[in-house]
Amino acid sequence: MTARSLMVEPVAGALGAEVSGVDLSGPLDDATVAAIRRAWLEHGVIFFRDQDLPPTAFLAFAQRFGEPIEYPFVKGLPEAPEIIPVLKQADERVNFGGIWHSDTAYLDIPPMASMLIARDVPPAGGDTLFASMYLAYEALSDGMKRLLEGLRGINSSASADVSKTREDRMKDSARADARQEYVATHPIVRTHPETGRKALYVNVAHTVGIEGLTRDESAPLLCYLYQHQIKPEFTCRFRWRPRSIAFWDNRCVQHNAVNDYQGHRRLMHRVTLAGDKPR
Repeated sequence: MTARSLMVEPVAGALGAEVSGVDLSGPLDDATVAAIRRAWLEHGVIFFRDQDLPPTAFLAFAQRFGEPIEYPFVKGLPEAPEIIPVLKQADERVNFGGIWHSDTAYLDIPPMASMLIARDVPPAGGDTLFASMYLAYEALSDGMKRLLEGLRGINSSASADVSKTREDRMKDSARADARQEYVATHPIVRTHPETGRKALYVNVAHTVGIEGLTRDESAPLLCYLYQHQIKPEFTCRFRWRPRSIAFWDNRCVQHNAVNDYQGHRRLMHRVTLAGDKPR
């Protein structure tokens, strides 16, 4: 497979592109990997269709782009601990990740990227929404940008809304070594280390306050940012099929798994890649 066979087609004006012309199960030369990375950096999230990647092959593909890391709360697959099942059973009501967020922003060094591959999807529904935090930041007024400069968000894994989205998996596959709570502070506006662009880095699932302010003082500003950053013009939507892959940049993209498929099972496999300390 060579880079020249790749086709990259944007799926929305804000972010997202579908990449075709590549079989990810076969050997990928360095030029092809570099071309995929360029598309990912440009579009924030990229999608692949009809990729036959069992867990070990999915992990090997992810390793071409970074170092896979384990999720702190839920056990990974026996054959690949870095891969966690993102599962909702047909009888469950709450879905894993069904809230706008950037993955594990409560870690001191949150992940650079996440990859998701669809194993079992409902006949309809279960789409994932993505939002560009570049555009969310760039659309702010100059006054708001000045206000946010230097502020740091407090991020916690114990936020009630996000804790609820993993309750079902904690019942059957919780990690024995998980802490009760992970807390980290990060800049509310971070600079992407590869593109140099600024992005909002707060999310309703994890950001619980602003350093140096009380919860009551933080709340109005954070609530405004939570509503602003998911405006439709900053988003794209991906409809899953079995063997589809989404690969997104956690440093500048948020996502939300839509919970509109009650009575159906949905199973995905997820890998996250080690990142850098937000600055």
